[in-house]
Amino acid sequence: MKKLSEGKVFQIIKLDNSSKARAGVLHTLHGVVHTPVFMPVGTYGTVKTCSPNELESLGAEIILGNAYHLYLRPGHNIVKKAGGLHKFMSWNRSILTDSGGFQVFSLGANREITEEGAIFKSEIDGSKHFFSPERSIEIQTAIGADIIMNFDECTPYPCDYEYAKNSMELTIRWAKRCKKAHKSDQLLFGIVQGSVYHDLRRKCAEQLVEMDFDGYALGGLSVGEEKEMMYEIVGFTTPLLPKNKPHYLMGVGTPENIVEAVSLGIDMFDCVLPTRNARNGSLFTSEGMLKIKNAKFKRDFTPLDPKCKCYTCKNFTRAYLRHLFIANEILAHRLHTIHNLHFYLSLMRGIRRSIIDGTFIKLKSDINSLISKGQESDH
Repeated sequence: MKKLSEGKVFQIIKLDNSSKARAGVLHTLHGVVHTPVFMPVGTYGTVKTCSPNELESLGAEIILGNAYHLYLRPGHNIVKKAGGLHKFMSWNRSILTDSGGFQVFSLGANREITEEGAIFKSEIDGSKHFFSPERSIEIQTAIGADIIMNFDECTPYPCDYEYAKNSMELTIRWAKRCKKAHKSDQLLFGIVQGSVYHDLRRKCAEQLVEMDFDGYALGGLSVGEEKEMMYEIVGFTTPLLPKNKPHYLMGVGTPENIVEAVSLGIDMFDCVLPTRNARNGSLFTSEGMLKIKNAKFKRDFTPLDPKCKCYTCKNFTRAYLRHLFIANEILAHRLHTIHNLHFYLSLMRGIRRSIIDGTFIKLKSDINSLISKGQESDH
């Protein structure tokens, strides 16, 4: 793998005058990523129902894979033997892998956290496994992602101060071990934890910044707290991070969440929402959320979203999409996913353009008005 030259990983192209929003360029070993960016989630090395060429045609520049799931199957050594995840899944653009920390957190009673790492039971067959910071780095190195993440402990919400403090301090110790174990040219991001406590977030951010990571993520959010609390923590924490490094809000979120977080200085996002909602028949449109199973669409021969230029909207009607969904046809999931990802990726391009041309605040206001309209209207 070729080495990225010092100082060429991330550049800010334009700062918004009325907020902390910024348009930037992130360089990886597989190309350029224009920020703010949304990363479609490809947990098992595939974005559900979408082929790599469809993702390219939608304009996706980076996707997310998951070290925990790829470790369980097919196994990181198999991915490595295949030539790395890019070659294995025939994707020539950038990939970020989560470390597995959130997935271990999600296992609840089926995992045990120790100083050395996490012991957990496989959700597939119940077998026992162990993830340490070093093991997580080893697995992500074998997978071959362009950006890899520290192994951290994700705190639940709510949690008391003492638990959050101990967890945050463990995350810092694990971050030091990840940094020491990191020997590849992959970009390594640190993850700021600390739950909803400002002093813990500050301490974690300051210590991670001293370690000088390639980028910084905010973890432990969108885990049940109110959105206002999430915005408060993002707004408090982001200014503590280096301005010349990318800022990543993990697992977020809705269009409303994204535009607000961009205004607070976030550059990178991922979320299963557009793909999961697509499979559930919940579709994002320029007029708000549309539930395709509703009976009123049975004889509606108009496009899903008349303002949308995606393959689905240019070729199929609401009536046909409803028919496919009611009949449980796989094509419904595919066409819905194409549309929802197009919506998200177009949203991000629009946000970036608005930052560059100085109209971001207006765009933010328009998006919030659309969301309010959508909440009032039952589609």
